[in-house]
Amino acid sequence: MPYTANDYSKLIGMNGFSETQLKNHFTLYQGYVTNTNKVYDTLKEMLKAGKATTPEYAELKRRFGFEFNGMRLHEYYFENLGGKKALSKSGRLAKLLPGGFGSYDDWEKDFRATGAMRGIGWAILYQDNTNGWLFNQWINEHETGHPAGCQPILVMDVFEHAFMLDYGLKRADYIEAFFKNINWDAVEARLGLCDCTEPDGANPASEF
Repeated sequence: MPYTANDYSKLIGMNGFSETQLKNHFTLYQGYVTNTNKVYDTLKEMLKAGKATTPEYAELKRRFGFEFNGMRLHEYYFENLGGKKALSKSGRLAKLLPGGFGSYDDWEKDFRATGAMRGIGWAILYQDNTNGWLFNQWINEHETGHPAGCQPILVMDVFEHAFMLDYGLKRADYIEAFFKNINWDAVEARLGLCDCTEPDGANPASEF
């Protein structure tokens, strides 16, 4: 079955993100959904036609990862926006973050610094599905740099299209707006996808 674009229009009106910025971003996301379907269908047709060993088939195989991850990462991104509450200090994520970083504040500093790196890509908080370890990772483009066996927990788009209309070159101001709008309930729900407990040696802080 083909993928269909999700409706994220509920985010319009979010503080720090103009309607024009969001609508342009939604349109770009819809393009990834369309291209994911097109590439997938073309690959199926080429396979049936006996063209699986051609250079064209190989290049489309590589392209599929770019289009699919562009679609899926935008879905993670939009779904972890629109929040109005701070991270619950009694929640599981608040207890896990200090184990990997020492404190929530140190995690946030590291995440912001990751997002502020020169270049285009994504800043993602991952959880290792084998031991529950949390760490921040820079993803170049969409398909390069994802750690195997890890679940994206918090996803921030730092391609220019995510902020240039509203903030120009002031990426730090965009990151500040992003943090003010995180949907922490959606972020914590992603921890439930991991079959793991608190990582060994974790020292959850009682407050942050």
